[in-house]
Amino acid sequence: MYASPALKVCGRLLACVPVNKSAEPGSLAVTLDPEHRSALLEEAPRTYYVTDHYADHPIVLVRLSEIGREELAGLLNSAWRFVTAQARQTARGPAGGRLDPSRRKPR
Repeated sequence: MYASPALKVCGRLLACVPVNKSAEPGSLAVTLDPEHRSALLEEAPRTYYVTDHYADHPIVLVRLSEIGREELAGLLNSAWRFVTAQARQTARGPAGGRLDPSRRKPR
């Protein structure tokens, strides 16, 4: 993403090193369900935050110095479920049917 290391699933962003200057150094941007993001921001504001630049996107910023390995693994697992669910939903055509495979985005 913008010449920064990123992890993608099904062509969609899972996590990346944020490049926008509003993000603090040592942060990770993680794609996450907006409701889950809100809960994290309320429960652990020292670990999770959002800047104006990321506010309209389903992304939470994580201070890597404030998160443990197991918690980060759980967060990335939640991100994986959210991103893959979005990819499955997008791959379905009208009325829940599958799109013609020739119309799918390359991965």
